[in-house]
Amino acid sequence: MSGLVCGLSERKAINQDLILDMSSSPLQLFGQAKKKINQIFVNVTSYIEESSLFLSEIACQDNIVSNSDVQKVSSFKEKVSGICDVLARNHMKVAFFGRTSNGKSTTINAMLRKKILPSGIGHTTNCFIQVEGSDTSDGYILTDDSQIRKPLQTVGELAHALSHTKVKENTLIRIVWPKDKCNLLSEDVILVDSPGIDVSPNLDSWIDNFCLDADVFVLVANAESTLMQTEKNFFLKVNDRLSKPNVFILNNRWDASASEPEMMEEVRQQHLERNVSFLTDELKVYNAQEAAKRVFFVSARETLVSRLKDDVGTPTPTGSLQEGYESRLFEFATFEKKFEETLSQSAVRTKFAPHTDRAKTISRQIQTILDAVHTSALRKKQECLTSKKETLDKIDYIEKQLELLTHEIKDNIKQMVDDVHNNVTKALNEEIRRLPTLIDEFERPFHPDPSVLQVYRKDLHVYVEEGLNRRVQGRCSANFNSEVEATEREMTERLSVLLAEDTRQQMVNLLPKRDFEIAYRMNVKHLCSEFQEDIQFRFSLGITVLMNRFLTPQRAQSLRSGMADSIPRGVPMTETEFQPPTMIPDAEQQLMLSAVKHFASLTSRSTFGAIIVVGIGIKAVGWKVIAVGGAIYGGIYVYERLMWTKKAQERVFKQQYVDYVSGKLRLIVDITSRNCSHQVQQELATTFNRLCSQVERSRCDLEDESKKFNSEAYNLDEIGRKSLELRKKGDNLDIELDSFVDKYLKPGSQSI
Repeated sequence: MSGLVCGLSERKAINQDLILDMSSSPLQLFGQAKKKINQIFVNVTSYIEESSLFLSEIACQDNIVSNSDVQKVSSFKEKVSGICDVLARNHMKVAFFGRTSNGKSTTINAMLRKKILPSGIGHTTNCFIQVEGSDTSDGYILTDDSQIRKPLQTVGELAHALSHTKVKENTLIRIVWPKDKCNLLSEDVILVDSPGIDVSPNLDSWIDNFCLDADVFVLVANAESTLMQTEKNFFLKVNDRLSKPNVFILNNRWDASASEPEMMEEVRQQHLERNVSFLTDELKVYNAQEAAKRVFFVSARETLVSRLKDDVGTPTPTGSLQEGYESRLFEFATFEKKFEETLSQSAVRTKFAPHTDRAKTISRQIQTILDAVHTSALRKKQECLTSKKETLDKIDYIEKQLELLTHEIKDNIKQMVDDVHNNVTKALNEEIRRLPTLIDEFERPFHPDPSVLQVYRKDLHVYVEEGLNRRVQGRCSANFNSEVEATEREMTERLSVLLAEDTRQQMVNLLPKRDFEIAYRMNVKHLCSEFQEDIQFRFSLGITVLMNRFLTPQRAQSLRSGMADSIPRGVPMTETEFQPPTMIPDAEQQLMLSAVKHFASLTSRSTFGAIIVVGIGIKAVGWKVIAVGGAIYGGIYVYERLMWTKKAQERVFKQQYVDYVSGKLRLIVDITSRNCSHQVQQELATTFNRLCSQVERSRCDLEDESKKFNSEAYNLDEIGRKSLELRKKGDNLDIELDSFVDKYLKPGSQSI
């Protein structure tokens, strides 16, 4: 198990290096060049269309441009359209060839990281199979004789040599695979698998049908044998037809060398020398140093097994990978990197260079024609002035009348806005005074429980806001709406006289189709978010209540909090310090009683003070009076306590809410009034601006009408200006094409 974990971690490290390489894949160069050349040809197409349209428009002008030049530029559109179609379909094509059972299909599967092509021992692939990318989510198969999509599973039936449903060896089966499942296919690469070159004599037809547009060839050889003459003969034929093709040699099944480690390096060197000799001496496509970089020793089977397991995050079973597999996996990744660099560079030059030259030729021919047009327009330019006094006087009249009406209507709008502000302020103040009536009509179950109170308070917020809005709307909205509509009609009637008869109906159509409605926006919930009710029981004859009732709040608070501390507490009195009170006359007795009551209030926080008050009271009025008074006092307390029902608590709650929300609403009366007046102002100003825009358009029409008298001179000037502008666009297009050549087509310039 530890070996499996170790092997998994090593393979992940190797594949991580490959992922890092893919993040800067050389194949992106082809994608960048393709994107750039497509954008350039979009500009070329636009340039041709704009030039063709311009020349067609001025073709009626005598001696400005010839019909042959107009037709010549127009013919460029079809040519460039065909080039654009070719560029859109252009892709990088790689063809894999080799003898039967050398592992061509397995190599492609390893590069795709998916077992898509049929593979196995013996003669497996019976025809040509092309793997290409698609933006679809699922893969499918297309054949030469039908465009009906077939399931991917049918590839074994169609392409496998052992299948009963056999197709001809020169048949092409297209496997369309989602691009998001393979980085290689997402870069516009297509891979072509082939039957073994040792099973058919029709090599010439293979080359004609499948090799002439290939950018790179991969010769998959068997590392367990040497490079065969059959393989050499095929690529010699390819070299004759294509002139120095890009060739890679993969010595596959190099994992077999693990069984003979003592001979591995000698065998590798032998294969390398023979492969390099073939590329340099026979094909003559590379020098020895470059040829050595095109030869690799890999195990496609091990790479495929490793990548399939890595993609699902599971370890490879013991025995699937031979000793030293890490170096073979790394060599396969190195091959892919070199292969991508070569493929991208070759494809950019072969696919885009001819089209770039064609675009430069077309651009120069158009520029020559435009130069002739510009010279002719300047030569024929003449001034032709006509009288336009009547039109200009009418324009002047409209401008002056519009200025006068603007000042007058703005004054009317200001007056109406002030009236709205005053009326809304008055209505809000009256509704605030009637707020107790509105809140008394609110009926919901009341309970002093905090959770119930929260719901009650929330419903009351909504009720008050809806009620206030409804009442204020009833008092104000109808009048405001009628005044706004009347003002808008008046503006329309007064401004329409400045327009011609045929455009006055357009002025009426500019009036708003909807009825104007003022939104008062009194957010009672937000205003009363800090409201806290106090519905605790308060005895009406309690000391605290009486102090709050007869004294100022500051004095009452002072007496409750600190005055009682003037007599020291906890200090026993001696007999000399306390003398029994003596009977005094009635007047003095009342004065004494008042002083004692005041003294008792000051000492109400101490038990000693209470004893003194009771003692003095008994001496002053007698215990019977005190008892009767206490009974009455207690009876009142019991009565009030029994009457403190939920209904009474709700009345107190509503009164507190009325006091609170009234204060808050008075704070926003002015803000709400200003908001309403602003809505009216905005409605009228918007309508007035639309009407003024119509008048302005009418004035512009008159100006355009005045310009028709000198149209000939103006048109000639425009022709000269437009031709010069298009000439400059052609120069910019040439700069783009030269930049593309410098960046992508010159030797040594191709880099990511």
